Amino acid sequence: MRKNCVWAAFVIAAALIETTWLEAIRIRGVLPDLVLISVVYFALSDGEERAMFTAVLGGLFQDVASNATLGLNVLCLALVGFAAGKMTTRLVTEHPAVKAGLTCSACLLNGLLRTAIQFLQNPDMNAWHAVVSVVIPSTFYTAVFSPIVFYMLDGLFRRPPSEETETQ
Repeated sequence: MRKNCVWAAFVIAAALIETTWLEAIRIRGVLPDLVLISVVYFALSDGEERAMFTAVLGGLFQDVASNATLGLNVLCLALVGFAAGKMTTRLVTEHPAVKAGLTCSACLLNGLLRTAIQFLQNPDMNAWHAVVSVVIPSTFYTAVFSPIVFYMLDGLFRRPPSEETETQ
């Protein structure tokens, strides 16, 4: 119960921070995606189900704060969370390079899905320009920012080794 409350509080806080305070670290119009990093973290640690719940909760906050179609962020993040969760069953996920690579892949997939859906809704938009100027830089910025968030989340959600051996 405590873990679920802390999880929900963190996801809501990440979404609120992303939509309000991160303007200070904006570089050329690009921000790191804290909700996406959270989705990938929970895909790695708890599987696709928790990642998809994280995507729905965080995506709702992103949808309300953005001027995009309601449900766009939820859909894209849920698909990415499911894919990342399924991918973690085949990876050795404790290596930092694997975590950063999975975050990079997930962010790229999320950006491409969002751009494709927005292009279907508005065929007049320049999709290639959006991919080159927003999706790719955001992917790298999020991947570089992810170890900081992963370290914070490990501190919040991982039990110390002594507690794990006592419960087994």
